[in-house]
Amino acid sequence: MPTRRATCFITFVLTLLLAPLCLAEDLRPRHIFVAGDSTAASYQREDHQGWAALLQSYLDEDQVVVDNRARGGRSSRTFITEGLWQALIEDVEPGDLVLIQFGHNDAGEINDDRRARGTLPGLGEEKTEIANQVTGKDETVYTFGHYIRQMVADVKAKNAKPILLSMTVRNKWERDRIERRHGRYGYWMHQLAWELDTPFIDVTNPVADKLDRLGPEKVAELYPKDHTHFNAAGAEIHAETIVSALKGLRPALAEDLYSDKGREVTAYGWTFLRLPVIAYPEKTSIFMVGDSTVRNGWGDGAGGQWGWGDFLSNTLDAEDYNFVNRAIGGFSSRTFVTGGHWERALNMARPGDYVLIQFGHNDSGALNDEERARGTIDGIGAAEREIDNLLTGKAETVHTYGWYLRKMIGEAYARGVTPILATPVPRKIWDDSGERIARPEDSYPQWARQVAAESGVALIDLHERVAERYDELGPEKVEDFFADKHTHTSREGAELNARIVSHALDGIL
Repeated sequence: MPTRRATCFITFVLTLLLAPLCLAEDLRPRHIFVAGDSTAASYQREDHQGWAALLQSYLDEDQVVVDNRARGGRSSRTFITEGLWQALIEDVEPGDLVLIQFGHNDAGEINDDRRARGTLPGLGEEKTEIANQVTGKDETVYTFGHYIRQMVADVKAKNAKPILLSMTVRNKWERDRIERRHGRYGYWMHQLAWELDTPFIDVTNPVADKLDRLGPEKVAELYPKDHTHFNAAGAEIHAETIVSALKGLRPALAEDLYSDKGREVTAYGWTFLRLPVIAYPEKTSIFMVGDSTVRNGWGDGAGGQWGWGDFLSNTLDAEDYNFVNRAIGGFSSRTFVTGGHWERALNMARPGDYVLIQFGHNDSGALNDEERARGTIDGIGAAEREIDNLLTGKAETVHTYGWYLRKMIGEAYARGVTPILATPVPRKIWDDSGERIARPEDSYPQWARQVAAESGVALIDLHERVAERYDELGPEKVEDFFADKHTHTSREGAELNARIVSHALDGIL
C-alpha cells in the first residue's frame, strides 16, 4: 500500500500545488445530511433501496450521523416547495455536510393534476407563473439551477459544506454499454459546482463503469422494480462509489470517522479536481487526455497557469461538439493508463466520438521511486521491465512510451472512437542562437510522429507548429506565454496553443 508520504506526493503531482493540500485540516462533521429523491431515500423493500440508506454503514455512528432526508418522487423544486428542504436546513449545524442530488424528477411536467414537479431546464433565471393543479395555489416555477443555488446558499449560510452529486444510473443499455447521458442534469450540477465553488461528485460515470463490467444480465438483478430504482445490492454499489469520492475531496473526511467497512474503500483521489462531464448528450464529443500542458491543476488558472485544452471550445466551432478535457497534471502516458484515468475517459465516449492524446512531458521521469514512479522506457519498441513499484507497492511491467500510445490508440478504435495523436507542446528553451526554440532529437515528438505514422492515425504536430510560432514571435514576446520558467503556459500561451490545435482539427474532423 502507498505510504502517507506517497499519497501526499500523488496529490502534489496531480494538482501541481503545494504540499499543504495534503496537510489541510480534515473535515469532521457531526452530521451528514442527504437531500434527494427515491434513488437516495430509505425503504424497507426487497426490490428498492436508496443508496443513502447504506451510507451510515461506512461511517462510525458514534462520531458522525447520517441523516437521510431524501424523499421519493421529489424534484429540486418540490423538495423545497413542500417544506422538506426547510426542515432539513433548520437542523444543519456548522461543519456539517449536506449531499444534494436531484435530476431524475426535474424533467417532469411543470403543471399537471398528478405531481406538478418539473423545473425549467438550465441554469438561468427564467421563470413561469402557474396555478398549480396539485396544490391549488399560484406558484412561480424556476430553473433547476435556481433551486440548487438556493440550497447551496442556505447550507453555506449555516457555515456547513454543500456537496453536489450527479444522478444515479438507470438500467438502460445501448448495445453493450449502460446509459450515461440521461439528460443534462449531471452537467448542470458540474457547472453549478464550479460557479458556486462547491465540491462535485460524479456518481453517474464511476457507477456506470462498474455496471458495464457486470453486464446486462447481472445488472438486471440489481434493478428488479424498473430501470431507475435498484435494490440493496445496487444501492451498495452507488454508496461505495460515493464514499470513494468523498475520500478524494480536499480537505477530506477525517479517516477516523469511517467504520471498518468504510476504511476498506479505496479513495478516488481526484474528486476535488471536478473533472468535466458530457454537456450535450446528443452531440459528438471531443475528449482530451494528457498532462498539465492540456489541463493544469484544477483547471482554474491557479498561479496563472493554464492548459490549451481549456480553450479549445473557444477557438473551434462548438456548435456540433462537446469538449471534454479529462487531462490531469503530473501524469505520463504510463500512469494515466495504470491509474485508471484512460479507462474512465474512454468509458465516457461512444462510437463516433474523438479523443486527443498528448503525453511526453512526464514520461522522462524515474521508472521507479517513492515519489512519482511515472517514467516510461525510451522509444516505441517492445522493451519492458518488471518492477516492484515503490510508490504503489505492487508488481508492474513498465513499457515504452510508444507502447502506451499504441495501447490507447488500439482501445479507442475498438470502441469506435477516433484517436488523434498530438506531439507534446514545446518548452520555452531556446537553442544556442537564442532565436529558435530548441528541438530535441530522438525524443518524444519524434516518437509520437512515428507511432502516428505506423498506426495510421491523424497527427497534430503541436511541438513543431508551436515552436515555429515561437520562433516567429521571438523570446521577448514568448515570455508572456509562460507562467513559470519554461513549461506551463499562461492564459495567453494556452490560447495560442488552442488556436493551433483548432486549426489542425479543422483539417481532420
